[in-house]
Amino acid sequence: MRVYSSIMTESKTNVMRILDAHHVPYRHYTYDVATAPDGCAVASALGQNPHQVFKTLVTVARSGRNYVFMVPVCAELDLKRAATSVGEKSIDMLKMRDLLGLTGYIHGGCSPIGMKKQFQTVADASAKNFETIIFSAGRPGAQVEITPNELEKLIPLKFADICVA
Repeated sequence: MRVYSSIMTESKTNVMRILDAHHVPYRHYTYDVATAPDGCAVASALGQNPHQVFKTLVTVARSGRNYVFMVPVCAELDLKRAATSVGEKSIDMLKMRDLLGLTGYIHGGCSPIGMKKQFQTVADASAKNFETIIFSAGRPGAQVEITPNELEKLIPLKFADICVA
């Protein structure tokens, strides 16, 4: 895979600039936000396998710590499994109003790369079934595709079964 060369510097997101700075090869995708209201529709708009396209979810544990979870766009995060994967008793989804201040991202554009503060991130183990995975490039309408191994080099990442069975 190589960097998608037709992207102009002005249209690059912070995520893409971070990938460029670390010499991580990636593919960039765009889609019309108005026609893709949810993750399953995003995968469809991109013509991609919905099991290979991941959404980024931010949580808060009873301890007050925040964690990031990546699950396939048509799957649901199992909060008990997620809590167990990070050694917490329980976790809840972060309130949408708190997302921007905590991560620097808005709903629909949250990426595990480039948050204001880097949080422990857990990707569903199914990500290892694919040579590459696709996730938000840091703004609605933009996605990037990289290998799970490259992502693991960039952020504190582990893999676990965290989806609703």
